[in-house]
Amino acid sequence: MQLLLFVLSLVGLSHASFWLQDIKHQGVLPFGGDSAYTVFRDVRAYGAMGDGITDDTAAINKAITEGKRCGLGCDSTTATPAIIYFPPGTYLVSAPLIQYYYTFMIGDANQLPTIKAAANFEMKTPWFTYVIDADPYGPGGVNWFVNQNNFFRQIRNLKIDLTGLPATALIGAIHWQVSQATSLQNIEITMAPASPETKQKGIFIENGSGGFFTDIVLNGGDIGMDVGNQQFTTRNIVFNGCNTAVTMSWDWGWVFKSLQINNCGTGVDMSVVNPTSGKQDVGSVILLDCKISNTGVGIKTSFGIANNGSAGSLIVDNVIFDNTPSAVTDSGEVVLFGNTVVKSWGQGFYSDGSSQFPPFRMRGSLDNIEKPAELLDTTGKFFEKSKPQYKDLPASAFLSVKSAGAKGDGSTDDTDAIQNVLNSASSSHVVFFDHGAYLVSRTILVPKGVRIVGEAWPIIMAKGAAFQNPTAPVPVFQVGNVGDVGSVEISDLMFETSGPQPGAILIQFNMKSSSPGATGMWDVHGRVGGTIGSHLQQGECLHGSLNYESCSGPFLMMHITKSAGVYIENSWMWTADHDLDSGGSTRVSIFTGRGVLIESESPVWLYGTAAEHNQMYNYQFSGASNIFAAMLQSETPYYQGTPDALTPFKTNADYNDPDFSNCLPGSKSCVRSWGLRVVQSSNIMIYGAGLYSFFENYAQLCIGTLSCQDNMVSIEASKVTMFNLHTVGTSNMISIDSEPRVPAEPLNATYCSTLAMFVSDARFGKTFQFLTYRQYSHPLLVPQKESVHSG
Repeated sequence: MQLLLFVLSLVGLSHASFWLQDIKHQGVLPFGGDSAYTVFRDVRAYGAMGDGITDDTAAINKAITEGKRCGLGCDSTTATPAIIYFPPGTYLVSAPLIQYYYTFMIGDANQLPTIKAAANFEMKTPWFTYVIDADPYGPGGVNWFVNQNNFFRQIRNLKIDLTGLPATALIGAIHWQVSQATSLQNIEITMAPASPETKQKGIFIENGSGGFFTDIVLNGGDIGMDVGNQQFTTRNIVFNGCNTAVTMSWDWGWVFKSLQINNCGTGVDMSVVNPTSGKQDVGSVILLDCKISNTGVGIKTSFGIANNGSAGSLIVDNVIFDNTPSAVTDSGEVVLFGNTVVKSWGQGFYSDGSSQFPPFRMRGSLDNIEKPAELLDTTGKFFEKSKPQYKDLPASAFLSVKSAGAKGDGSTDDTDAIQNVLNSASSSHVVFFDHGAYLVSRTILVPKGVRIVGEAWPIIMAKGAAFQNPTAPVPVFQVGNVGDVGSVEISDLMFETSGPQPGAILIQFNMKSSSPGATGMWDVHGRVGGTIGSHLQQGECLHGSLNYESCSGPFLMMHITKSAGVYIENSWMWTADHDLDSGGSTRVSIFTGRGVLIESESPVWLYGTAAEHNQMYNYQFSGASNIFAAMLQSETPYYQGTPDALTPFKTNADYNDPDFSNCLPGSKSCVRSWGLRVVQSSNIMIYGAGLYSFFENYAQLCIGTLSCQDNMVSIEASKVTMFNLHTVGTSNMISIDSEPRVPAEPLNATYCSTLAMFVSDARFGKTFQFLTYRQYSHPLLVPQKESVHSG
């Protein structure tokens, strides 16, 4: 391989400016994998030319598939990851590139390579065909991968060009039917110019439980994004000259942050109505800090149709409608005029949890929403920061932990080797974790100023006596000491435990950021059990076995302490509900004490995060202030209530654990993991949350009766503003100071119950007109000047 790359460099086809291409690649498969297996794969080494003339399809697909990887007939695996690297060039393809499970497709970040669909591209008429397909349809129309379990994949730094095909071709750039721990970043898609005849589309998502992507540009085409998913977060997506920028087939919740739509016929079309139910299939949408320019209609809805209930909830917050006369339409009627800046506006059900007024259906301006200045950038938008790729640094700036003596074989104790390289790194270095599994037996301290990047999610795996005491838990990976002020950047790492480690805290942040986003974490995940090498698989922890000691996960997944502040993007803290490496997705029962605990008094930003299947809570904000979250997602453990949320881990007052003392003795549906608990906290801003309870001890009969658990969100002496909350299987969506206040049944519409807006410290005093033309006095809901019609 090295000889071939050298020859290609002599003919001008090698580009050495991006460090990922130039560093020494030492990633291997741990846990007895094939020693000849290649993790990093330059497509040129498999015969791709990138000259825009040669058909590179077979070569690229060979790079993807080589080595008994997970494709058709494989449910999932963590055992065979691969990075498919594209140097600069134009790669002509005549058939889809099938992205196998656990595949990273990465291009040169300094000079984006182009994947161009050839004029003879293999089409699957009358269906759409995609240049990159993450979940192909096989025989009988069955997908290769179960969409809700289609985890662990990335695409970044690519251009995709469809202009070599007719505008009428049923061709798309990316089929992205995915779930958690997936991402798209820094991609430009160019389609045929928009016209009445144009059929091409950019990104297609028809199902899944995602997800996050950012920094995408889509030019031309009929539809920029044709999407539907349980929940999703997208940031900094730009549409230029599409017939329709976004068509939404369904969702429970979707957040568009920093969306830009330019010169399109329609911006976001969420108006589709299910012919059977007569309701919108789109549960909710949030547009936050966006701009829609030179577009006929900004947002299309059907919220006012009869019996729509909570479906079609919409929040428009700090959105510029520039030369866009109709900001929002409802079944064709303008309900919010454009050509202005909309500070905040919404439609859906509103509640402040007051016992005086039940949730009511509303539409109107929300002009009194208070946004903490600490969470905003200098322009008044919520702060955001993309994953750093260090594209300006040379390969010599990267310190390999393997070169420094770490083995990454899943059995050698690498604690000292990792700590030594972190201690030796200067502010000009980036510490590089080659792919592998790095066993650590005590706390790793990450000093301020350190930057860390992983190769295909190398695993930091906790194992040792230090992590065995649940009454005195200690962190596995500790970012800074209390009192430290500075910066740390971490991206593309995986944290796990090897066997039971009930005294472990997987990740703990102590460091206060020296500036917004200076301390951050991108595409970093916690994964407990269900994988090769974890010793928490079906053989040890088959579901229903209740092996509390041998199947114990960590004490806590992630802890952001009072002194810390951090920016987090696309992070999934997952206690496995099924075995990813068993070949059949067999269910397992693993017991992790807690999910994500935030006690920070400094700003915290959470974009596209999830915490699932953790015993006492998935998210807890305790004594915290200034937290921004765009789409929190959680699932209650499938085994509850056998046992309930007080077993096996015991409450610990030092961590302000819930004691469920409000529950009646013997109640199983009350003593359940909180999706979100907010205690003595202030300035909490949540834009989207999908918090689900799908099971009662692995049975799902409780979903239809909303009785899987009693309560999902607990707000205790706190100031919280929340938009578009979705729950499944719970009787009551929100309790305030232990009292149920927002019943789920009246708000049930699209499988979920949806509440468009909740403010916990509302003050009464102003009048608001909503769809049924009743009026309540309320300070946050300002009368709407434009006419509305009855729903």
